[in-house]
Amino acid sequence: MPFKRFRPPRPNDLGDLPLFADCNPRDMRTIADLGTRIGVRAGQRLMAAGSRGSDVVLVLAGEAVCELGGKTVARFETGDFFGEVAVLDGQPRTATVRAVTDMDVLVLSPAEFHEMVGLSPQVAHRVLRAMANRLRQANSLALAAP
Repeated sequence: MPFKRFRPPRPNDLGDLPLFADCNPRDMRTIADLGTRIGVRAGQRLMAAGSRGSDVVLVLAGEAVCELGGKTVARFETGDFFGEVAVLDGQPRTATVRAVTDMDVLVLSPAEFHEMVGLSPQVAHRVLRAMANRLRQANSLALAAP
C-alpha cells in the first residue's frame, strides 16, 4: 500500500484547525482518538470519481486538488476535508482527489465521521457550511459551462 502510517494525532495537532476551533478539551481528546493518520506522497490519488467511498479525509498538512472531468474544481489544504458526500449518501464518489504535495491526513470511517460530528454541534455546523459552499461553487461552475 502506498500510504505511510503515522502516530495518531494529539489533541494539539487538531486544535489549530478551524473545524475544531470551539471544541472543548474532552471532545478534542475523543476526536484525536478517531481515524487513522497516514502520509500520502505528492501525485498520489486519494479517491476516484465513480468509485465506492467509505472514508472521510481530513487534511492535517499538505495540499490536494479535486478534479472533475479532468478539470480542477477545488483545492484542499490544511484543515479542509473531503469524502463526506459519499459517506453521507452511500453513493459513488463525485470527484477525483489527488495530492499536489506530500500530505499528512486523518482518514475517518463512516462511524468515526458520524461520531466526530455528533460530538459537537459546532463541528457539524462547519461541515454543513463547507458542503453548502461546495454546492454553490458547483452551481457556479455549471452555470458558467458552455
